[in-house]
Amino acid sequence: MARPAPTPEQGLHLTLDGDSLTPQEMFDVLGAKSLTVKLSEDSRDRMQRFRNGALSELASGTRVYGWNQALGPLKDKQLNSQQQKTFQKRILRSHAAGIGQPLPERVTRLVMVLRANQMARGHMAVRPELVDRMNSLVNAGVTPVIPQVGSLGSGDLQPMAALGMVLTGDQAPARYQGEQAPAADILLRAGLEQIFELEQGEALPIISGSTVVLASYIDALHRATKAADLAEGVLAMFMDATRAEMNTLDPRTHAERRIPEEEKVAERLRRLLRGSKWTTDKGRKRLGEDHPRIQDAVSLRAAPHIYGALRKTIAEGRRHIEREANASTSNPLIFERDAGRGYEFVMGGNWDGALLGHAADTLNAQVADLGVHTQELSARLLSPKWSYGLPANLAGGTPGLNSGMVQVQTVATALVPEMQARALPSGTLSRPAKDGQEDHNTMAMASVRNLHENLDRLETIQAVLTLMSAQGIDLIQGKMTGLPLGAAVKDLHDTVRGHVEPLHNDRYMTPDLEKMTELVRGAELTTALPHR
Repeated sequence: MARPAPTPEQGLHLTLDGDSLTPQEMFDVLGAKSLTVKLSEDSRDRMQRFRNGALSELASGTRVYGWNQALGPLKDKQLNSQQQKTFQKRILRSHAAGIGQPLPERVTRLVMVLRANQMARGHMAVRPELVDRMNSLVNAGVTPVIPQVGSLGSGDLQPMAALGMVLTGDQAPARYQGEQAPAADILLRAGLEQIFELEQGEALPIISGSTVVLASYIDALHRATKAADLAEGVLAMFMDATRAEMNTLDPRTHAERRIPEEEKVAERLRRLLRGSKWTTDKGRKRLGEDHPRIQDAVSLRAAPHIYGALRKTIAEGRRHIEREANASTSNPLIFERDAGRGYEFVMGGNWDGALLGHAADTLNAQVADLGVHTQELSARLLSPKWSYGLPANLAGGTPGLNSGMVQVQTVATALVPEMQARALPSGTLSRPAKDGQEDHNTMAMASVRNLHENLDRLETIQAVLTLMSAQGIDLIQGKMTGLPLGAAVKDLHDTVRGHVEPLHNDRYMTPDLEKMTELVRGAELTTALPHR
């Protein structure tokens, strides 16, 4: 069973067995300062047994795709035994045609851990030494440079071929301790053997399987979880700033809807606002509200439902990644025949990334909706009518002479249509390729790339609402003397003010927004919030 180390200072230690890698361990790989990975002894024995069975089946004369037959539209071309090692090299070289910005190093490291774990199941019939080689790169801190553009989400052939070339010490670039150079040079600097030769049938299992899509989706899930945490904290700060009605969080309402994630969001919001006297009739009267509001706008009343739907998708995503990380995602696979009658190769489509691509599209749609919702909240803060009495534009000093935060909010408004355009589900845009042999493609890499771009935009939109909610609190604090904020809201507000000062007279706002966006991307804002 793979287990993380108890503290980050000790690093992360994983034993891969192909069956027990958990979502939390995958998230930990993304953030670990150091990482040690090894193959379990049971998996080593299993892998060798399947490898021997595969070679025995081939020796009987069986023709197998990628082993003694060529690939893709050339699948009918036979390869003799003398061509095998050369074929392994040429598979990687021909397929390493990706372009564009490389994957973040944290994601590339996760790709190697995931692929090694999937190989540990044995059904890809590669040698345990290949997993050892992959693990040695992880342990040494070497990361292949993997271009993001080229995969159709049907095997991640181009990006994984770049990884395979680094494993074997071929011409592709790699990184080590902040430097980038050809793989052979980097491997030498890291104290690793420069050359690792692949044996028959080992190149295809490296590149087959949507492992880059999986790792990128895991990274997106991790980011989306943090965004959901922050969304709840900043919503609570917004609710205090606008002295919102608390009945929208009544547990009876949410229990009646029977959506557990929604109920938990409402519960966490109640905890975030615990102790608040701003969100009471007394607090509302401080700014002149003499009559009940009856109810707040939809953006508040439906917030637990919107955020709960996102949490449900994230929870489903965790189940997806646990299954995918502990599955044999390649083609062909080797299985034992019944009654001990040897082994057989089975051709199939386990490399397909459709489930991951559609999951990424769904998450992207909800991330975009969260962006729209967050922007709508920030827009309410500009209007005295919509904010129930906050100064227009959240201007400090003399309104009119000062324009306040209207253009800060405009940044969020500008990003929303970009998010909406990028939320188009790429999984509906299949294109045939390779002489019709691959006539349906999931386009899952496009899905996860769009998702990450929208998460980038969401961080800025959340930074806008965070700045504006804190400003709203500051502008009316003098009128709320003796009435406390929610305890967690006060902590969040204090954290913001530890980095960005309140806006009095107008000033250059780009640095404030950039600083707040960096704060949103970090962990400081969400660490103390009650999200579990």
